[in-house]
Amino acid sequence: MSTSVADKLDAARADLADRDGVLVAFSGGVDSSAVAAIAHDALGDDAVACTAKSETLPAAELDDARRVAEEIGIRHEIAEFSELDSQAFVENGDDRCYHCRTMRLGAMFDRAKELGIDVVCDGTNASDPGEGHRPGLRAVDELDAYSPLLEHGIVKSEVREIADEYGLSVADKPSMACLSSRIPTGLEVTEERLTRIEKAETVLRTWGFDQFRVRDHDGIARIEVGEAELEQALDPDFVAAAQQHIGDLGFDHVTLDLEGYRTGSVSPANEDDADDEQQPGERDDGDDEPLVEDVFAADYPTADEI
Repeated sequence: MSTSVADKLDAARADLADRDGVLVAFSGGVDSSAVAAIAHDALGDDAVACTAKSETLPAAELDDARRVAEEIGIRHEIAEFSELDSQAFVENGDDRCYHCRTMRLGAMFDRAKELGIDVVCDGTNASDPGEGHRPGLRAVDELDAYSPLLEHGIVKSEVREIADEYGLSVADKPSMACLSSRIPTGLEVTEERLTRIEKAETVLRTWGFDQFRVRDHDGIARIEVGEAELEQALDPDFVAAAQQHIGDLGFDHVTLDLEGYRTGSVSPANEDDADDEQQPGERDDGDDEPLVEDVFAADYPTADEI
C-alpha cells in the first residue's frame, strides 16, 4: 500500500476512533466493507455493521455480507424493510435511487437509535460525486450520514488497496447494484419482476458467468455479459439453454445484448451505480486466461435445479 493511502487510512481510523460508536450501512461490497474494517479496527465492539434486507437485495449478496462481516469480525445486524411500500419508488422515475437510499439509510438510523449509536457511516468514496447521475447521494446529505472515505479523500482504487490491506475477499469484487436497476426507468418495480430477475441472474451465476445483468423489459429478458464472456454467451448451447430455462422463469422472450455488460443501460447515466457499492468493478485485462473455463463442457441445470 502506498504511503499516501496509508496516511489516509490512518486518518480515517483515528477519526472513527474518536467516536463513541458507529453503525456502518453495510452491503458487503468493497466500499462498505472497507469502512466496516476500518471502524472495527478503530472501535472494536463499538462498531456495528448493518445490512438492509429488502426485495431488491439478491439473496446471494446478503450471504456475501454475512460472510464478509465474519471475515472482519464485526457484529452484524439485519434491518428489514420494503421499498415497495413507497409508491415513489415503485413508479421508478429518475429519482428512484433517491427514494431507495432514503429508506435504506432510514432503516440504518432506526437500528442505530435502538442500539444507542449516534453515528451512521456509509461507503460513499471520493470518486462518487463525480460519477454523473447519482440521486442516492442526495439522501446521504439529507440524512446526515457520515462518509469517512469521502471525508478523507479516498478514491475507489484506494478503497480496493485498503480492502486488500485488511485481507478482505471482496477487494476486487465487481459491482452489484440492487435488482431494481435492471428495470427500465418508468416501468413499475414489482415483486414479480424483481423475483424473476434474481432467479435469472442466479442461473447465469450458476452457469459460471462473472459479470452480467438481466434487464427486464416488461417480459423481455435482455442479458448483458462482460466483453470477455460474450463469446461464451454466443455459443448455440448457451442460447438454447437460456431460451429454455430463463424463459421458464416468467419471461416471454429472452435476448442477448451484443453490446455486452454496461452500467446504467436502462436508466439515466450511471444510475445503475447509485447505491453503496455501485462503481464498475476494475479488472486486469492483461490476463490472457479466460474468465470462464469450459462453461459449455457441463450440462446446464434446469431452473428447478438452481
